[in-house]
Amino acid sequence: MPESDLILMPHNQTPPQTPADLLSSAFALRSSICQSINGEILIPGDKSISHRALILGSLAIGTTRVSGLLKGADVMSTLSARQLGVDIDSVCGGRIHGVGLHGLTTPDAPLDLGNAGTGARLLMGVIAGQRITASFTGDSSLSARPMRRVTDPLEEMGAQVSYLPENNAKGLLPVTISGATPVLPADYHSTIASAQIKSAILLAGLNARGTTKVTEPHISRDHTEAMLRHFGLTVEQTILADGRHEVSVTGEGQLRAADIAVPRDPSSAAFAMVAALITPHSHITLPGISMNPQRIGLIATLQEMGGSLSLSNHRIEGGEDVADIEVRSSRLHGIDVPALRAASMIDEYPILSIAAACASGKTHMVGVSELRVKETDRIAVMAEGLRRCGVEIDETDDTMTVLGTNSGGDDISAHSAIAGGVIIASQHDHRIAMSFLTLGMVSKSPIIVEDVSTIATSFPGFAALMNHAGAKIERQS
Repeated sequence: MPESDLILMPHNQTPPQTPADLLSSAFALRSSICQSINGEILIPGDKSISHRALILGSLAIGTTRVSGLLKGADVMSTLSARQLGVDIDSVCGGRIHGVGLHGLTTPDAPLDLGNAGTGARLLMGVIAGQRITASFTGDSSLSARPMRRVTDPLEEMGAQVSYLPENNAKGLLPVTISGATPVLPADYHSTIASAQIKSAILLAGLNARGTTKVTEPHISRDHTEAMLRHFGLTVEQTILADGRHEVSVTGEGQLRAADIAVPRDPSSAAFAMVAALITPHSHITLPGISMNPQRIGLIATLQEMGGSLSLSNHRIEGGEDVADIEVRSSRLHGIDVPALRAASMIDEYPILSIAAACASGKTHMVGVSELRVKETDRIAVMAEGLRRCGVEIDETDDTMTVLGTNSGGDDISAHSAIAGGVIIASQHDHRIAMSFLTLGMVSKSPIIVEDVSTIATSFPGFAALMNHAGAKIERQS
């Protein structure tokens, strides 16, 4: 990805020569009220698709060329596929010389996936279907996240899974997985709609003799299915009469190398969209954003809340739907967000709660229990932080209800009733950090966010990009 992809390029303005992101673990960031957010914003490549491009390119026969790959730390962690005997050129994974479905080798050291939950869980599925053994480690955040919901079905397919005794019950890293010999096809009925669970099982099933099938309560992100097709496999997807989603793939096929153009990440674009909506006199364009139907729940939600978001220039890039988004500042109002939409916007609920805080009326979010097992308990952390900023919020195990602060008619600046003036510990969660930095753009007093280094896992250049749009995000020593 060219360096210009990591920064904002406003109309008629030259970007800086060194777009440092202002991020490190040694300091916090302070976000202050700003006048407007304007310009054309080039969002980095999609994280979910970048992970899958590296993994499936490694399993293909031939050389896969990838453009637009996200340079975030999470995706760089997935480059640990190199330890499995895969030749990947350059730090950004521009060319992947695949070894085929049987060509991976046992690594000499554990695979350190850092904070990359997607990379870890998908690679677990890959290893489970190979005749090799690999151990997985991660940072403190990833090591606190449960893995059994992925490794349990992999064990049913014949893989051997070993946790440390003290971590066995919860399924916490580190874990060692020895692939099944041979791996068994699965017919797995998941109780939750999770792209990571589904993808891990499908990837393990690529080497099974027979058809591997996963059924989930409703469709989750289907980037794995789309990319498997892009690499030449037949993948069947069916919406059953009761609304459940069934996907199947027949094993012992062959992935053929294919060029991939990674679209820009809608989850990262969410922060710029909400910043422009809640900040007066704002107008931005976001070119080339992924419009995968399982990723655009936030766009529909913000439009229902009264947000001015328009889509244009629809096209297909790398097998994915892509469009340009135009956003103007808007007076938002609260709505009931349907539970069935949760799977298509699960990573966007933290920033949605910021939009809800700046709206009028109540925004009720249901079916969001998955937020409890992300990088942190996102419901609890967002609720605590919003309350400290003067916003009323109720929560249960599976819901969030935010009472908006805007009661000023058509004046969207009325939400400056948000006090701010607090220090937020983001718990090393990149989406929590960026959400509260966005809220700081409209708060009476600045919001300081600690633990900001993890922003680089998904959105390198975030602070510099938003500052060139008009934000005021500065280093807090």
